[in-house]
Amino acid sequence: MASFAQETFNPVDFVNPFIGTTNYGTTNPGAVTPNGLMSVVPFNVMGSAQNKFDKDAQWFSTPYEHTNSVLSGFSHVNLSGVGCPDLGSLLLMPTTGALNVDYKSYGSAYSNETATPGYYSNLLTKYGIKCEVSATPRTGISRFTFPKGESHILLNLGEGLTNESGAMLRKVSDTEVEGMKLLGTFCYNSKAVFPIYFVMRISKAPKQMGYWKKQRTMGVEANWDNTSGKNKLYTTYGKELAGDDIGAFFSFDTNEDEEVVVRMGVSFVSIANARLNLDKEQATSSFDEIRASARKSWNDDLSRIKVEGGTKEQKTVFYTALYHMLIHPNILNDVNGQYPAMESDRILTTNGNRYTVFSLWDTYRNVHQLLTLAYPEKQLGMVQTMLGMYRENGWLPKWELFGRETYTMEGDPSIPVIVDTWMKGIRGFDINLAYEAMRKSATLPGNENLMRPDNDDYLKLGYVPLREQYDNSVSHALEYYIADYALSRLADSLGKKDDAKLFFNRSMGYKNYFCKDFGMLRPKLPDGSFYKPFNPREGENFQPCPGFHEGSAWNYTFYVPHDVFGLAKLMGGKKNFITKLQKTFDEGLYDPANEPDIAYPYLFSYFKGEEWRTQQQVQHLLNKYFTDKPNGIPGNDDTGTMSAWAVFSMMGFYPDCPGEPYYTLTTPAFDKVTITLDPKYSGKKELVIETARPTANSSYIKSMTLGGKPINKYRIAHRDLVNGGILKLILEERTK
Repeated sequence: MASFAQETFNPVDFVNPFIGTTNYGTTNPGAVTPNGLMSVVPFNVMGSAQNKFDKDAQWFSTPYEHTNSVLSGFSHVNLSGVGCPDLGSLLLMPTTGALNVDYKSYGSAYSNETATPGYYSNLLTKYGIKCEVSATPRTGISRFTFPKGESHILLNLGEGLTNESGAMLRKVSDTEVEGMKLLGTFCYNSKAVFPIYFVMRISKAPKQMGYWKKQRTMGVEANWDNTSGKNKLYTTYGKELAGDDIGAFFSFDTNEDEEVVVRMGVSFVSIANARLNLDKEQATSSFDEIRASARKSWNDDLSRIKVEGGTKEQKTVFYTALYHMLIHPNILNDVNGQYPAMESDRILTTNGNRYTVFSLWDTYRNVHQLLTLAYPEKQLGMVQTMLGMYRENGWLPKWELFGRETYTMEGDPSIPVIVDTWMKGIRGFDINLAYEAMRKSATLPGNENLMRPDNDDYLKLGYVPLREQYDNSVSHALEYYIADYALSRLADSLGKKDDAKLFFNRSMGYKNYFCKDFGMLRPKLPDGSFYKPFNPREGENFQPCPGFHEGSAWNYTFYVPHDVFGLAKLMGGKKNFITKLQKTFDEGLYDPANEPDIAYPYLFSYFKGEEWRTQQQVQHLLNKYFTDKPNGIPGNDDTGTMSAWAVFSMMGFYPDCPGEPYYTLTTPAFDKVTITLDPKYSGKKELVIETARPTANSSYIKSMTLGGKPINKYRIAHRDLVNGGILKLILEERTK
């Protein structure tokens, strides 16, 4: 087996970008760099009855589905692992034969798919065209190898995943166009709209270049205009063109195996910046040089964590999960530092990286903890970005997308992210400003509070009552309790004792929801009575449910990570707690793709003698739901959240209480894990986890040492773990 002393081991070789591309994982195999703004993705979810999934026939939030078979272009700038459709525009499509600009007929089946980090390729079987794409942080590059004959490259601005319409095109020369397209309206938020600007260059001068526009359906005018409801070609007009459904075409006479390269620069600031990004990041670089650079960037980042032992499939699952976790949040600023200010038309400039796509209801649970551990410079930039958003807009982000707040999901998720970062020793940001921002959302009345619109009830009653049938009231409150607990810990560390007591007491308000009759959390009415009739399983499979968002009472009852012992006491003690928690797994009540319950397996380890249950469940869940197949993620990856769960779990520890600098230990999947640390934040250069398995069936922890000293606790402080240097575990078989 290869060791890391040998140069032949490259983590990038174990990434399979097709993992998560079906089963609603909503990942894609397109080309992207780590935390890059640009991604170039095969778009196969529209225009063909041969495709099972179609963005216009059903709710669909990803540009690519592995089981589909007809491709209609390559989209530029996409989202990975999200549950709502947006972006996925600037569709580039090569064709041959007679010019056809109708996406419902120019799509093609494809074969020979290949994908590695920073590169994707296929063969369009309808046309005999080989397609290859790669990316830099802010630009994309496509190489199309054509057969002999009449060939075309189409740029479709009318289609994509966004719910917005409207675009503009301008011819710069026979080989260059520029323009913009409107994007946004993510997750029903009609105000979250923003433009993407682009500059596109083609390496070969076309024999003809022009536009098309889908004409409106006409009435009497159709008597003298035969383009009613059709795509009108503009072959002699070369100035600006605008509309809802427009595009540009470039037609060539190509020789056999002739390559045509298309370069695309984008910006969310201006066309000038899109051109600047293209000039700076591609310059004279060839396709192969850009591909090699993207590969190196991925290998460098993935190499921050190196694993030894385990199977090839386990390494593939691990490094693909780490790869997916490092896609978002992604940079927003251009090469000159400019970016669109939060909820504003202003353009500002940053000295570092400005990030975007903060899917915080998901990522506050584990993604940012993993970044803080292994990529602290990225995490610091993200926290600085969050504070920049507060300066610009008066609020920390909730679910931010390209400078617009979408208010998707619930809670106050910036708080545990910032607190966790600070408590783990990353101090390169203004903690006083951060505290001001967090205290604001925790204390303002509901009618002034964009983070906590039901804060009046929460502050007065200690809980959020059910006022409408499906108002997600319990889910809202549980998120507030976690945020308030995290804020109380920060307040205490800053010497703000009164605030610490205030927010801690608030965080205990979850007890209001506990119903002794069911032994579970249950929605409550304004008068203090429990909602009835109550079915703890209502809400399974994302069905609407009184009090709970995207889940049932079973998915939320144990989501009190800041007071596990208090919850156990309410349930009647350790035995009842363990029995009920075990039931969630034994009876299929646990949802591995639902954020509120993904830490459930780790809660067993709070109780001495029950730690084996954590080790058993984590290994079972990894083996069952995380594989190297296209359906190898249990559901929506949620911008890397499910992947981060797998990464932590396979390394052997997990941050089960957001905002608290602790981990719960479990059985690692590998014999050795080496995590590169930054001494600036941790004092050490690396953390090593070594696991000894006397037999093939040794799966449970028998003993542990940290820094050479025996330990017997399964919850460990972040500081102790990283300062310990080497965590050694000896496993054994479990006999009942």
